[in-house]
Amino acid sequence: MATDKKTRTVEQGGFRQAQAWLHTWCGLWFSWLLFAVFLTGTLAVFDEPITHWMTPEHHAEEEAAAAASKGAVTAGRAQRLAWGIAYMAEHHPTAQMWELWPSDANGGGELKVYWFDANGGYVSASLDPSTGRPIAEKTGNAVRATLGGHHFVDFHYELHVGTVGLWIVGVAAMAMLVALVSGVITHKRIFKDFFTFRPKKGQRSWLDAHNAVAVLTLPFQFMIAYTGIAISGITFMPAGKLMQYGAGATAQSQFAVELSGEGKPARIGSPMAVPDPEPFAARGQQLMGQPVRAVVIDHPGDAGARIGIYGWNSEDESLRRLSGTTGMALFSAATGEVQRVRVPGGADGGAAMLAQSAMGGLHMVSFGGWGMKWLYFLCGLAGTAMMGTGAILFIVKRRHKHLGEFGSATARVYRLVEALNVAAIAGLAVACIGFLWANRLIPVSIDHRAGWELRAFFALWALALVHAFIRRPERAWREQLGALAALCLLLPVLNFLTTGDHLPAQLLHGDWESAGVELGAVAFGVAALGALRHLRNAQRKKLLKAPASRPLPGGAASTERTA
Repeated sequence: MATDKKTRTVEQGGFRQAQAWLHTWCGLWFSWLLFAVFLTGTLAVFDEPITHWMTPEHHAEEEAAAAASKGAVTAGRAQRLAWGIAYMAEHHPTAQMWELWPSDANGGGELKVYWFDANGGYVSASLDPSTGRPIAEKTGNAVRATLGGHHFVDFHYELHVGTVGLWIVGVAAMAMLVALVSGVITHKRIFKDFFTFRPKKGQRSWLDAHNAVAVLTLPFQFMIAYTGIAISGITFMPAGKLMQYGAGATAQSQFAVELSGEGKPARIGSPMAVPDPEPFAARGQQLMGQPVRAVVIDHPGDAGARIGIYGWNSEDESLRRLSGTTGMALFSAATGEVQRVRVPGGADGGAAMLAQSAMGGLHMVSFGGWGMKWLYFLCGLAGTAMMGTGAILFIVKRRHKHLGEFGSATARVYRLVEALNVAAIAGLAVACIGFLWANRLIPVSIDHRAGWELRAFFALWALALVHAFIRRPERAWREQLGALAALCLLLPVLNFLTTGDHLPAQLLHGDWESAGVELGAVAFGVAALGALRHLRNAQRKKLLKAPASRPLPGGAASTERTA
């Protein structure tokens, strides 16, 4: 939030002054929500490693499966598909869809089958890739139910409240674009400010930090806000859809079918044996130019059945393409006629769907590999810091000079902003690391366990909010940062005490996902300790100057001297 040395009202200033006003207030009222969206969105970049760490019961199974696949003699694709068809015909003959995953991209790996049960649930079974026999699920060691890293994905775009949350985040993203544009207009020396940082200068230091992280990642911030809105554009701008298709459930289903081009074939009602899927798989592989990932049979046993062949994206393709869609070839099961072919990276539904797919890939970093994920992570942290420093700068400036924007209620509003700053910044970070602690402390066998982890997250955040209101701001900052540091630094210890796994073993066994989560937690803990040490030093200096200080309007504590 940029500031001018001479404070003027909007009416007194010109266009730039009006933009400064817009930047300040638009940024403030949305900064807490945007901080939460950016922090959880940044963590969501590594949702898979977080999910891996939060499901330790699967680690041994993954290692055993990897060891067994090395050197094991397994059947080829044609035999695997035949086993999959035989299993489905014997156990689930009336299912409306059979989905067979015969192998990995190299022809090895697992053999799995999927279908929808009578309740509409998407269920699966694993078959032995050497014999085709069903693999019984292991009993004894319960696997903990958890949302894993997907909690951060869901929270950052819908706040776990569905469409209502999507709208709230969408409005906040629009406000962010407004704040970014007005911030650029406000800055007279935007590039000079980027190279300027004056430490230990109170308000000036916060302004320099805010400018630096904003300018450094400005293109990223524009891109991530714009693509976030664009990929949900149909929800935010439904007028065209409603005018063309109507508002009923059938109309919405028709719209989805036409948009995706994935309409189901009509059932004829005449029986027909399910053909051998291997010739279709071979033709589909040739048409797509990719190895076969899945074979999907709609209406198996009916003359109107359709066979879909879907491909595997190679690592090289994932690095180069914004759109992450794989190749696809659809065939008539009765005649073998090719009904539709989608090339890798293409999209059904025309240019609109392709544009949306590319926007989605750009926003969700489905390209570029780990290097691009780390770049998004660092830019996301910078965006998070931009929101946090902006919110803190607002109150630091007003501690230094009471502006009286809210008349007699100004002091109370400042106190409200101060508490919300603590809860939104330090409190949310405590809730995020507390979510990982809950994963280890909540009993594995408890019913609705994933929901309890989520309740722990929101309970900690609510507790942080209450704490921020009942404690003086300096104490609230120090206590919540202290709690954050302790929870982060002790996470590896908690993991060792509850699962027996530890960081040296993870590094020794090459479990980089688990090691990355724990090293990341330690890094955040060290950063929180650094912030805590800075606040204590500032508080010590403040006490030394106490006799010369004057009480501030409203009796609220000052953070200006702690900056």
